[in-house]
Amino acid sequence: MTSVEEFRAEVRSWLRAHLTGGFAALKGLGGPGREHEAFAERLAWERHMAAHGWTCVGWPVEYGGRGASTEQQIAFHEEYALADAPARVNHIGEQLLGPTLIAHGTEEQRRRFLPPVRAVEELWCQGYSEPGAGSDLAGVRTRASLRGGAWVVDGQKTWTSLAHEAQWCFVLARTEPGSRRHAGLSYLLVPMDQEGVEVRPITQLTGTSEFNEVFFDAARTDASHIVGAPGGGWAVAMATLGFERGVSTLGQQVGFRRELEGLAELARSNGTMADPLIRDRLVRAWIGLETLRASALRPAADPSTAKLLWARWHRDLGELAMDVRGAAGLLATGAHGDPYELDDWQRLFLFSRSDTIYAGSDEIQRNIVAERILGLPKEVRA
Repeated sequence: MTSVEEFRAEVRSWLRAHLTGGFAALKGLGGPGREHEAFAERLAWERHMAAHGWTCVGWPVEYGGRGASTEQQIAFHEEYALADAPARVNHIGEQLLGPTLIAHGTEEQRRRFLPPVRAVEELWCQGYSEPGAGSDLAGVRTRASLRGGAWVVDGQKTWTSLAHEAQWCFVLARTEPGSRRHAGLSYLLVPMDQEGVEVRPITQLTGTSEFNEVFFDAARTDASHIVGAPGGGWAVAMATLGFERGVSTLGQQVGFRRELEGLAELARSNGTMADPLIRDRLVRAWIGLETLRASALRPAADPSTAKLLWARWHRDLGELAMDVRGAAGLLATGAHGDPYELDDWQRLFLFSRSDTIYAGSDEIQRNIVAERILGLPKEVRA
């Protein structure tokens, strides 16, 4: 069996050999707030990875993966980030939908949906949040009913990442009329390219649009495209969230470290490192990042605690970046003709405001930690 270090060396060697030529220009592109960058080219890169067996490395071999251990997956994500390889376009399919189907889907669903995810031929988006049910996911109002051998879906989702690029969406919908909260929800796989689905991009503070509103108006999907039992979608949805906060966050932390190192270099070059308060905050940021890594490597680390830690750390880094930039950080220069053109530090500051909101707000995560882990009394609800 390949050791972790041998596996790491194999990943590093492959990236060094293939992230060249036209693909070399993709280094550092994409990611939160920057998903618009070279999307088609990054898609081609990821399909190149798939052709060489470097997508879905943690999936079991029988489903097209490499059966990589947790330690090997960590090595893969770290080496990918260290190589400054472009942000992945297939994260939702590979890291969320795929593991969910492996754990909770039928064999027929695995045969239908896993191969095109592994080959990066079908992209996915996540239909969870709604205008009245964001972090409080149990408040979902999108509804679906079985009619003529198909699920018919009506409702609205919002903050749906990359819905404008996706061919499929896994949708949490209420399928039992009169049900409340966690009961009566189902996890449906819905095609996006149909008359009953409308996608409206949401313009963000950064001026880009990677989030979307999605409207379902009698959208249809086959009756077999339900993961788990009808009405049992809450457990499946929670499993997906667990996968969302899995080992790939170690690669995310490599990106965080690169941002911190770049910010320290900026502080040295523009003289703000002479400010003892700036130095103190940079040191505290380094300590916080080490804490994130140690927490993520703990066996059975709690995903809600991890989300709280990294979201607040990254938001604080964005604020620190503006203080290091000083007055110059207040001006969008428009150097290439765009009157609202942001530099990397401005984009970090603006986009990281959302880190404590999406994927479960800080307030909701604290309730989860308090009630489910610490056993404190539940919050009073109307």
